[in-house]
Order: sequence, then C-alpha cells, then structure tokens
Amino acid sequence: MTSLDITPLAPSEPGEDSPYRSYVYAYPHKTAYRPLPDRPRLREVWAGEPRDALSLYLHVPFCEMRCGFCNLFTRSTPPAEQVAAYLDALERQAEAVAEAIPGARYARGALGGGTPTYLTADELARLYDIAGRVLGADLAAIPTSVETSPATATPDRLDVLAEHGVSRVSIGVQSFIDAEAHAAGRPQRRAEVDRALDAIRARTDAALNIDLIYGIDGQTPRTWRYSLDTALEREPEELYLYPLYVRPLTGLGRRARDWDDHRLSLYRQGRDHLLDNGYRQVSMRMFERGDAPRAQGPDYCCQSDGMVGLGCGARSYTADLHYSFDYAVGVGAVRAILADYTARDRAGFERAEVGFRLDEGERRRRHLLQSLLRAEGVDPDLYRDRFASHPAADFPAEFAELAARGWLVPGSDAEGERPLLTAEGLAHSDAIGPLFFSPRVTASMAGYDAR
Repeated sequence: MTSLDITPLAPSEPGEDSPYRSYVYAYPHKTAYRPLPDRPRLREVWAGEPRDALSLYLHVPFCEMRCGFCNLFTRSTPPAEQVAAYLDALERQAEAVAEAIPGARYARGALGGGTPTYLTADELARLYDIAGRVLGADLAAIPTSVETSPATATPDRLDVLAEHGVSRVSIGVQSFIDAEAHAAGRPQRRAEVDRALDAIRARTDAALNIDLIYGIDGQTPRTWRYSLDTALEREPEELYLYPLYVRPLTGLGRRARDWDDHRLSLYRQGRDHLLDNGYRQVSMRMFERGDAPRAQGPDYCCQSDGMVGLGCGARSYTADLHYSFDYAVGVGAVRAILADYTARDRAGFERAEVGFRLDEGERRRRHLLQSLLRAEGVDPDLYRDRFASHPAADFPAEFAELAARGWLVPGSDAEGERPLLTAEGLAHSDAIGPLFFSPRVTASMAGYDAR
C-alpha cells in the first residue's frame, strides 16, 4: 500500500514530545476498535443513513514483499489459491452488503491494500466486476484511485485499470536511490521504478501520485533533494512526503527514534522545494501540482462518513459507527484472520463485529481533525451547521496550547473565523492530532494488544 496507515504511539510510550507521534489517517484509529457486543446487522447499521453518494473502498491485503516500515494488514507472496479464495469471499461479502444497503449509489472509489495490483490482470478485472455487477458501482464513471508498486505496475495490469477509467494511480517509490530504499526495508531497483512510471504515463490517463519517505538511515539533504528532483521530472499531479516511522512488529521496529530534528529539517526542505516548484500544500504530507485540477469531494482515501469497505482489512463508516474486521500486523495473526475471512459464507458477512461507536463528542473531534490538519483549515460555517458551535469553543484548552506553541494563526480561533495552522503548525501535524483524541480513544488505543 502506498498510503501509510501508521499505528500511533500510546501516550505512555517514549516519544510523547516527538513531532512524530501519530499520523491521523483516520479517527479513531483501528487500535481503538473492539468487538461489538451486540454485533448489529448491517441492514440496521445503515438504516436511515444517506446512501446516494457513498464512497467505496476495496481492500487487497497482498503484496510482493513486506516493506520494513509497513504495519498494514497485509500478507506477502500468498499462494495463488488463497488469492482466489479471497476474491470468492469478497464477492460473498459484496452480496451481503448489497442486500443490506439497497439503492446504494457510489460517488467515489478506491482500491488499496496491501497492493491491489499484486492481483493478476484477470483478478483485477474480476475485482472491478464484483464492484459493478454485485454492488452497482461503475468505477469508470466516478473518481477512482488505485495504489500500485514498482514491481506490479505492469502493462497488462495498467491496461485493466485504464479500461475501467482509473482517475488516479498512486505509487510508493519512497526513494529513487536503491541504497536508501533498501535501508527502509524495500528491496527495489531504480530501473524497475523507472519502467513502472513510464508505463503509468504511457498506458493510463490517470493523475499520478508519487510517495516519498524522509528520515531513512543514511539519507542526507543532498540525497533527499535528488529524490525530490527526480520525482519532479515526472511532473506528478500529486506528491506525498511521508516521515519514516518505526513501529512494533515491523522490520524497522527496533531502531532508534532519535532523529526528530533530522526528519523535521528534511520535511521543511521538501516542503519549500515543492512550493518553489509550483506545488501547493494541502496537508503536511500532500502536495498538488499548481496547474492540476483540484479534485472535487472527499480525498481519494475515502475517510469520510458514508464509506463502504469491502475486504479483510477495510473499514466502513457511518455517522455513528465505524466497523471492520479484526486487525493485526504479525504474520501469524494476519494469516489466521485471512483464513477466517475466506472461510465465511454469505451469512458470515451480515453483521458488524469489530468497531467503534461515535457519540456527539467523538463526531466533533473527527470533523475537526479532518479539517484542522489541512492547509485550508476548518470551515466555521460547516462546523456550526453540524454542531451549532465553533471549534475553539468546544476545545478551548487544546486551542490555547496550539496558540501558545505558535502553531495557530493568531486570531483564527475567534468566533466566526476559520481556524488555521501556521506553516510550523502543519509541520507538527503528527503532534497536534493526538491533542484532540478523547480520553476514551486514548485509553482504548493504549490498551490495544499489538499482534
């Protein structure tokens, strides 16, 4: 997977003052999910929910290798029969979801993982067929993003994506220097990266996103500039700059964490270089080419309410319930969860089993985090329409801390104003996010048993 879903540090762990405490990819994180005692039927979960503009996420939990920084739910090089069994199970799940959400219409789609293009061309075509035939989601007619890797962005697979109208292809390059990629636990070759990028441009009309990582062992400002410039030569519509994290149960999980200043310096260098080259900053990680059309609606990763997730590692979101399957990183636990998923019949997908219920306070926190950590800040009118309040009135202590640290644009927290982070505030997004976690979420995440 190219979008790095990072498990946050528990508050009691070392690094509490680090600017890299937690990438708030979604709130709450999966480590806050727990088995739902009532195991509600999906039909009940979605009753009364708007269903005219849903997002669809299809999860493929397979990769050709397990990168050293990865703590996603994925398995490397599974046997072919398991991949076939997985697609069979995903179709059964789709049938159960279609019955539970009649009349659903989809406005945005994404294929993630893992690496969706780990599937063969025929298997990719089947995934699209399941979305269209079973769910009625014509992914060619809506903005759809697909994640890929240098090894799997092959012409035959890309032809399937193009045939189905892919609008965005995201590739995890991480570094254009082989030694740095290897140091991050990604044994790829530059020639393979170049072939993949050439093929994406030649065989699709999709917007291109390139992921890069900073903070790799041995990386210097000069080598970081080289990767940035090499990416810019491709004129990607988007660039994501990710700080390297090390996590338990990953290949890099036992390395030191004493490079915060180095990572911040590289981040600022990358940010300034992209801005100087005509890119606009959307968030700490995301940069868009200035002349690229701005996407309408939610981000490609579909983290908004009204998301239907299919697959073993996918999450689904309604207004007051986030749910998924069990979550793990370790090889043995991942294989056990996959075995359970592929063994289920259609009835086994009719209930939500693991998740998190959001009360009014959690919905306010979620809305705020989805907005404040973006360069455009929080729309006060939209917040007021939903919650009849202003963010600073709901979270006075948190906003006071942001102001004291110089991370909030002065005066932007006043009634009627748009709360905005300063440039340095955006740089510290991974420290700001946890400030707004509720005690309930913090305790639940801290109590998660990593496996």
